[in-house]
Amino acid sequence: MAADKLIDPIHQFEITKLSNIEIGGLDISFTNSSLFMFLAIGATMLLFTLGLSKRSIIPGRMQMLSELSYNFIANMLRDQVGDQGRSFFPFIFSLFMFIFFCNFIGLIPYTFTVTSHLIVTFAFAGLIFIAVTIIGFIKNGLGYLRIFYPSGIPIFLAPLIVPIEIISYLSKPISLSVRLCANMLAGHSILKIFAGFIVMLGFLGFAPLVFLVVLYGLETLIAALQAYIFTILTCIYLNDALHPDH
Repeated sequence: MAADKLIDPIHQFEITKLSNIEIGGLDISFTNSSLFMFLAIGATMLLFTLGLSKRSIIPGRMQMLSELSYNFIANMLRDQVGDQGRSFFPFIFSLFMFIFFCNFIGLIPYTFTVTSHLIVTFAFAGLIFIAVTIIGFIKNGLGYLRIFYPSGIPIFLAPLIVPIEIISYLSKPISLSVRLCANMLAGHSILKIFAGFIVMLGFLGFAPLVFLVVLYGLETLIAALQAYIFTILTCIYLNDALHPDH
């Protein structure tokens, strides 16, 4: 029984209540997922508090890391959206840092990966989808509907192209959320399985241990890459809302 729990890859994703809270029959208990969301926010605040508290001409490690993070997101937003994207920088920056730290905190043994749950990633993707759609209609009015009929398409292809574009548009929050969730879920599950094999094999587990170290490095790269992909796709969707004819 203990061995089965040791290599159970799904056990690490279970949500547990840390404090039971119920208001008006609604369960709003504080869970391990809530805890690690706050930790991700706290890690972001700590990074920039330490990095910007002692600003100097020759930056230290924390200041350099803070400035690199800021410039990285600012350049990505400018490249994808242009100067019109400046007003959306706080949201894009917060989104990237939150997902980034959620992914990385989840790599620490005995922690919880917030982004491994579809309800969390879909909530973010749904919020982005609704916000982008509203921005598109505010900026372009009914002209935003041109996004479903790309310029240069012959009129006789409209009955075929328009439904495809509508389906593609409506599937954006699904693909955006599933991509992040599936990558975190699969990667962490594989890590847990190999870690269980190492413990079970004892001194014979050297070979799996070497592979686990390599796999852990790869998963670290994927954690950063998925935060980048989620954010840059958000920027692309935002660019479509601001420039539907582009």
